[in-house]
Amino acid sequence: MGVVSFDRGSPPPSYPGKLTPYVLLTVLAGAAGGLIFGYDLGISGGVTSMAPFLEKFFPDVYERQQSITSTNQYCKFNSPTLQLFTSSLYLAALFASLAAGEVTKKFGRRISMMMAGFIFLFGAALNAGAVHLSMLILGRILLGIGIGFANQSVPLYLSEMSPYNYRGRFNICFQLMITIGILCANLINFGTAKISGGWGWRLSLGLAGVPAVIILIASFFLSDTPNSMVQRGREIEAKALLKRIRGVDNVDAEFNDMLAAKNEADLVESPWRNLFGTKCYRPQLAMSILIPFFQQFTGINVIMFYAPVLFQSLGFGSDASLISSVITGVVNMFATGVSIYGSDRWGRRSLFLEGGVQMFIFQSLIAGLIGWRFGVSGNVTDIPFWFAAVVVVCICVYVMGFAWSWGPLGWLYPSEIFPLEVRSAAQSVTVAVNMAFTFIVGQCFLTMLCSMKYGLFIFFAFFVAVMTLFCYFFMPETKNIPIEEMTQVWRSHWFWKRFMNEPKIRPSP
Repeated sequence: MGVVSFDRGSPPPSYPGKLTPYVLLTVLAGAAGGLIFGYDLGISGGVTSMAPFLEKFFPDVYERQQSITSTNQYCKFNSPTLQLFTSSLYLAALFASLAAGEVTKKFGRRISMMMAGFIFLFGAALNAGAVHLSMLILGRILLGIGIGFANQSVPLYLSEMSPYNYRGRFNICFQLMITIGILCANLINFGTAKISGGWGWRLSLGLAGVPAVIILIASFFLSDTPNSMVQRGREIEAKALLKRIRGVDNVDAEFNDMLAAKNEADLVESPWRNLFGTKCYRPQLAMSILIPFFQQFTGINVIMFYAPVLFQSLGFGSDASLISSVITGVVNMFATGVSIYGSDRWGRRSLFLEGGVQMFIFQSLIAGLIGWRFGVSGNVTDIPFWFAAVVVVCICVYVMGFAWSWGPLGWLYPSEIFPLEVRSAAQSVTVAVNMAFTFIVGQCFLTMLCSMKYGLFIFFAFFVAVMTLFCYFFMPETKNIPIEEMTQVWRSHWFWKRFMNEPKIRPSP
């Protein structure tokens, strides 16, 4: 049996290096992988609120819309098939992320990003040309596979390429690209909804090919990460690349840590078995499952990919609902900048806590406002301007809280806490859990809104409260810790250290 023990006494090293133009361009190009996820989040809700699209693929919803005058606003869009259109993508992404873990480990992060672009491009073309619901769903499944590969590989790529003291802000560029994708999709929906002839939805869905082409072209020019090169036995190339991205010749300390991590990884015959069966990975595994679970049960994707439908259900007109979605998209994008600025200054944990408190307060206010105005019946014929404005403001402040906390940090934190030997498999777990609960929320939201009424927002506020308490008691800070030295934060935590007392024991090759 091979035994790997921990050095408990020494502080994390401070690697030499500087912020080079090469690493800046590389990280920004890699982060473009977030565009495909963001564009889809933004485009789906807008398209499903367009009458020509509903008339062609979801005639039952369209007919219900046309016949409604003052009936239950909560149930206007309730349709399992319509929910399947939105949520099928995330089920495909779940399974794709598990396969992407092996691809990312064996062939590198860059190849997974390239595959994401190719598959997403085909899915966009299929959706744009769809003539039947089955064709539309198949296109969504291909988009989901592309997103599964992108979301598995891009956060890893950014965490490994970034200097340790810039890792937070560079990794959050992935979330920034997601918010840019959402905003672009909202603006495109606002324009295509006005196209005469009823084909605007095709343009909205087809333009998903643009972010796919961007990540595809970027992946051809990007280098892989030094960590991935070392893991695949390309040490000489990895050291040369490390010197280039750090801008110094003395990279021995960081490179030697990579070699040590690689030697540990070589002792692991099955990363999946080790990840789930070895006690010392329990703290990180708990985080990689609970963080994406809580991220989806903030209710944010209800706001983002159902925003136009949600606003219309609240009595806003079609144009007003799309404009409101654009407003929340702008807020989402700019608020993400707070996290880019603060994650490496104030720390991940403080942003998680502040964002959680803010989301809880304003989601509770949203529930109170909707409950007061709509009651349980949902029968409202007139929505005063002041009420609509207050609801939009509350949603925007809620989105701000998410955008500088659980949005970007929900991807950053799990991608930086695992050692190299299980990192790719662990990131697959994070993405799979995220996509699983995105699918569940997406598939159930409209039905839950119809049955739970304003209580749905209380339901999500409860989970926001629980996750904020979880962060307060169980989340250690990871800012400014080199990625290959991350185990120390678990050894010193009051709760998680009990899992770290034993050395890692792995079978020798």
